[in-house]
Amino acid sequence: MFHPRLAFVGLGTIGLPIAANLISAGFKMKVHTRSRKAEKDKRLKGAISCSSPKEVVKGCEVLLICVSDDEAIEEVLFSSQGAYKNLKKKSLVIDFSTISPAKSRSIAKRLAKQNVDYIDAPVTGGTEGANKGSLTIFLGCKDIFLKEIIPFLKPIATNIYCFGEVGKGQEVKAINQILVAGSYAAVAEAIALGEQLDLPMDAVIKALQTGAASSWALSNRSNAMLKDEYPLGFKLGLHYKDLSIALNTAESIGLELPITKKVREIEKELISEGFENEDVSVLKRSIRKSSVIFPKKN
Repeated sequence: MFHPRLAFVGLGTIGLPIAANLISAGFKMKVHTRSRKAEKDKRLKGAISCSSPKEVVKGCEVLLICVSDDEAIEEVLFSSQGAYKNLKKKSLVIDFSTISPAKSRSIAKRLAKQNVDYIDAPVTGGTEGANKGSLTIFLGCKDIFLKEIIPFLKPIATNIYCFGEVGKGQEVKAINQILVAGSYAAVAEAIALGEQLDLPMDAVIKALQTGAASSWALSNRSNAMLKDEYPLGFKLGLHYKDLSIALNTAESIGLELPITKKVREIEKELISEGFENEDVSVLKRSIRKSSVIFPKKN
């Protein structure tokens, strides 16, 4: 099978394992990341390290990007060392970042002037999914692109969904992050209550996983909350950014999301306390026992 040379920008906790899995699948790759350190990771053996996005796309047909926010994607593509300067005509940009739908649509229009196609392809599944190659991807593109891009996505994802046009992948990701916010917060509160009731929480969680309360957050993050240790799956600071995208998107169509807004407020407070780079499950730290003890009713 013909494998085009790929360019990859953004080797963070999600981007690095994505790039590594593509290399393991046989793709030739050039890489760049802002800190430059991850370019030397042993999992990227055989990849060519480049000094800038402008350099990384030389000789490549496909540019893959996984960065943090709207500002970062703007820098990667359109800064003085941006990739747009060397993108080939009829090349393809696939963006795994979580950014605003409006930004995705703006990028697509700007790149179209150079005869370059852009697809928003935000991912979900955390570092676990990225390492295992079992991410879920929400594509903002027409079905006609699927045959072309599936070879780049199969090594990194188990589930791939197409939503018709640029920006729609980001809109679905916003909905995903709303659900993540609610489920993590609910698990944190449930565990806090169980602990205060002196319940055997390991047994409780095992039981809950078999019923209607079961969720990804309960299965994968309850143990961290019980231990009060938060190994990184997805940074709180990035999830706070994602909730801001979701709330801004809802506001633009006149929709109020009070639960999502409350969780974002809680996350903002935790960030101010220094937990920005901890996993989202650190929401458990926001639940503090009240100093007021109410008498029991007879």
